[in-house]
Amino acid sequence: MYVEGGWKPPWEPPREPRLTQRQERVFLWLIAVNALLVFIAPIGGATIIHAVLAVLRHG
Repeated sequence: MYVEGGWKPPWEPPREPRLTQRQERVFLWLIAVNALLVFIAPIGGATIIHAVLAVLRHG
């Protein structure tokens, strides 16, 4: 009665193809790098700002 890939109602949009293994791996790496940068970037940015302020103060 319920067959995979059987009749579909006309209003159902077509399904998009799934990601390939390589695309999925790249996508997961991008998510991991962005998550890491969320924690590292504010610390690095604050360090650079402090360094610039120190250079400007001491000429």
